[in-house]
Amino acid sequence: MNQEQPAILWRPSAERQAASHLARWMDWLGAAGHQFSDYDDLWRWSTTEIEAFWDAVWHYFDLGDHGIGPLLTQRQMPGARWFVGARVNYADALLRHFSRPDAVVAVAMNESGQRDEWRLDRLKRTVGALQAQLRQWGVDVGDRVSAYLPNMGETVAAFMATAGLGAIWSVASPDFGTASVVDRFRQIEPKVLLVVDGYWYNGRYYDRREEARRIAESLPSVQGVIWIGRSPEAGPWIQGSVRWEDVLQRQADPVYVPVEFSQPLWILYSSGTTGLPKPIVHSHGGMLLSHLVNTHFHLDLKPRDRFFWFTTTGWMMWNVVVSALLAGAQIILYDGSPTYPSPDRLWQLAEAERLTVLGTSAAFLQQCMKLGLEPGRRFDLTALATIGSTGSPLPPEAYDWVYRAVKKDVWLAPASGGTDICGAFVGGSPLHPVRRGEMQCRALGAAVEALDSEGHALTDAVGELVVTQPMPSMPLKLWGDESGERYRESYFSTYPGLWRHGDWIRLTPYGGAIIYGRSDSTINRYGVRMGSSEIYRAVESVPAVMDSLVVDLEGLYGASFMPLFVKLREGEAWTPEVKGAVLNAIRTQLSPRHLPDDVIPVPDIPKTLSGKKLEVPIRKILSGTPLAQAVNPDAMSNPDSLAPFIAYAEVLRERFRSPANQS
Repeated sequence: MNQEQPAILWRPSAERQAASHLARWMDWLGAAGHQFSDYDDLWRWSTTEIEAFWDAVWHYFDLGDHGIGPLLTQRQMPGARWFVGARVNYADALLRHFSRPDAVVAVAMNESGQRDEWRLDRLKRTVGALQAQLRQWGVDVGDRVSAYLPNMGETVAAFMATAGLGAIWSVASPDFGTASVVDRFRQIEPKVLLVVDGYWYNGRYYDRREEARRIAESLPSVQGVIWIGRSPEAGPWIQGSVRWEDVLQRQADPVYVPVEFSQPLWILYSSGTTGLPKPIVHSHGGMLLSHLVNTHFHLDLKPRDRFFWFTTTGWMMWNVVVSALLAGAQIILYDGSPTYPSPDRLWQLAEAERLTVLGTSAAFLQQCMKLGLEPGRRFDLTALATIGSTGSPLPPEAYDWVYRAVKKDVWLAPASGGTDICGAFVGGSPLHPVRRGEMQCRALGAAVEALDSEGHALTDAVGELVVTQPMPSMPLKLWGDESGERYRESYFSTYPGLWRHGDWIRLTPYGGAIIYGRSDSTINRYGVRMGSSEIYRAVESVPAVMDSLVVDLEGLYGASFMPLFVKLREGEAWTPEVKGAVLNAIRTQLSPRHLPDDVIPVPDIPKTLSGKKLEVPIRKILSGTPLAQAVNPDAMSNPDSLAPFIAYAEVLRERFRSPANQS
């Protein structure tokens, strides 16, 4: 694949490299007899000598007795068994770097202007009190505790209390609809439920008392409910529930039960937009090792850092935010919209809280770019050292914008991974330069390759993202999938024995990677395959366009039929000139064969609750699948956006029902 050499936009200083955790760890490994010439050499060792690598991680972070060794099952996928006999507790490890009782561990804020500091002594008292209540209700190792809570300090405390007891945590954001939450929690039969009465978003308070009551009534396994009141009308609206304030009257020290390495820690969920959400089970030990590597070696977090990532509790990035405590960083929590009361809200937050790390979605950075924002001119961002991005591919133009409009001397570190591993496959490195449009490296311990349809490895060409060696962060199982059939079908059916993640990836000659979108929503125009992100990059380069969505209906309406949906910027009108600009951008930046068969303006682009475009569900709707089978509106951030797509599906059926279009 002939690619123009990407521009280097930033290089870490020699001082920054030398002070990084990664450089220090390579020195430690060298003293232990493992010499590496550079990061690529280290990565190869981490993915070929995986037992030695993970054993070194264990000892470097001084995690205690490691049982009978790193890997028992000779690299079996799925089913690898790690550190059998070792006992750990993820929650216990979170506060190892904090010792002073008055140390600020977390700062929680919301749209209404409230700012709540969580110091170490307060957090410990809260965790101990919650654990006393949970134990009164019989919560023990392996029991499930579910929460319907926003991104606030109480949620972090509730997670730590649950995990400390060896119970299993599961949370849904209160912006989820009732049916969507019940679909998740009913599968895992929680013993205890925590709920909130409401949350703020876009300047509006959303009362969630009725939703919380219906959720509790729909879960017969629940033996106790704790409710957190945030509105002036707070009250015991769920029969038999206990107030948060009453729970905190208990006096008890926090407890951290040592559990088996493979003991379930939490249950995360797939989006649930096209069916029942997959309950993905991760282990205490797997998450601990994976998050220690990520926070130290790929994010390079230090105790002086103030770490923020815009997320709700319904996205795995909330778990990553909590994991920053493993490095002693202070975490900043925010409950609200990233663009209220103005599109630069997160940059305001960066200035006010002196953030050293600001993480967000690629979509947010692209929106700031499209709006012409210049945060570096308007705000004091001298403390900001790192910008993270994930959720979707970040186009090269957004890299340019960051270094032009935000800050010249900042480490831009996009990453790509997934809920499935609650981590990253490719991401940042404090030793690498930032190249335009590329993520810097494959993550340590992640044997990522690009494969073609025949299973051949590709170099500098787009292929399926496949992991060829087991990782401790791979799920233990899917809850309720006793035979393992659903688990194997989800990840190992395409390439037996290899993890197929479902993304298109290109591994570059410089050790970096580029993600091109989901491989299950590939564009295939007359034999030429392309990731949807390339089309979005072209379309959204048009100034009038804010967002877009494209689907390939290959074989459904003739040999190929590809509609493109376009959301315009506020104040723009859909004119022949705008349409011409869109088509010209595709023609010149990609190729004439990737011109859409139809271009349709829509008010909004359908997205999941974590902001991902619903390409596959929209393809199903346009293919004639009934709405109830194609998508779950409760799993969407903007279900009203579906109406134009449903109407267009009918237009297609009428158009291709005509005899003139029959062949």
